[in-house]
Amino acid sequence: MPPKQAAAKSNVSADELLGHYREMLLIRRFEEKAGQLYGMGLIGGFCHLYIGQEAVVVGLEAAADEGDKRVTSYRDHGHMLACGMDPKGIMAELTGREGGFSKGKGGSMHMFSKEKHFYGGHGIVGAQVPLGAGLAFSDKYKGNDRVTFAYFGDGAANQGQVYETYNMAQLWDLPVIFVIENNGYAMGTSVVRSTKSPSLWERGAAYGIKGEEVDGMNVLAVKEAGERAVAHCRAGKGPYILEVKTYRYRGHSMSDPAKYRTRDEVQKMRDERDPIEQVRDMLLTGKHATDDDLKAIDKEIKAIVNDAAEFSKESPEPHLDELWTDIYATEIPQEA
Repeated sequence: MPPKQAAAKSNVSADELLGHYREMLLIRRFEEKAGQLYGMGLIGGFCHLYIGQEAVVVGLEAAADEGDKRVTSYRDHGHMLACGMDPKGIMAELTGREGGFSKGKGGSMHMFSKEKHFYGGHGIVGAQVPLGAGLAFSDKYKGNDRVTFAYFGDGAANQGQVYETYNMAQLWDLPVIFVIENNGYAMGTSVVRSTKSPSLWERGAAYGIKGEEVDGMNVLAVKEAGERAVAHCRAGKGPYILEVKTYRYRGHSMSDPAKYRTRDEVQKMRDERDPIEQVRDMLLTGKHATDDDLKAIDKEIKAIVNDAAEFSKESPEPHLDELWTDIYATEIPQEA
């Protein structure tokens, strides 16, 4: 369980705070609906929900600029929503319909958006980390001042390819931020049982990579750390590691009963550390919004999510001819 830390002292406007609240609530309500659709049999295969971890992507997206890239693992719906991908296209992909971002052929773990610079959703544990370094290498080669966020979990942090990537990234001063979303349990094994070193970000010291630990349940703390990491990369100082201590409320996937932790532990986190409730309290105590204002936002968000769910049910299934498309690249675009 992440240690309790002091609240971030960011100078944040009421509009920004409301924006963070809205974005985190969208992820929460979307994931809740996805869980419902999975239970109804409308989503097949695997489905890994992001409930509880919303502050991580919302805080880091607040520190990103247009054109920055992101690549992540299979717990990816929150990342897509945070970077601005259409909830309808995401939900339709979850239900395997042609209106989805991968035409219904990728499902939960494999969808992409060139427009939003989102490069997946990857099902192989840790495989996205070297891909993130590759994206950053491309940007350095082009000299376009872009930064890549490469997300992975505490379980993937023990993969050998992560450390090969650390070495290359530091050797070539790549503008990549390695984001370790440490939710404490990987696929079901507590990090204290699987990992001897108490700090995951400090492993980068062997390669000379700077970094820090962040309270991942506090969106403002994540944003501040993200701004430091982004500034480091844009200044040409090479990669940066953020170990973001967070917590998922659901099991590893929808098929995981999560018997490796107690209900009391999960409820305690919900009661004391929930990222959305923290911002809600700030809005109310700071008189930036009333309870009625926040209820109206929730109603609006639920309508967006319900529309996405209806779209995902009504969108047709892919035509059989789609089995033969997107297999080979017919041209390789050269970007400036």
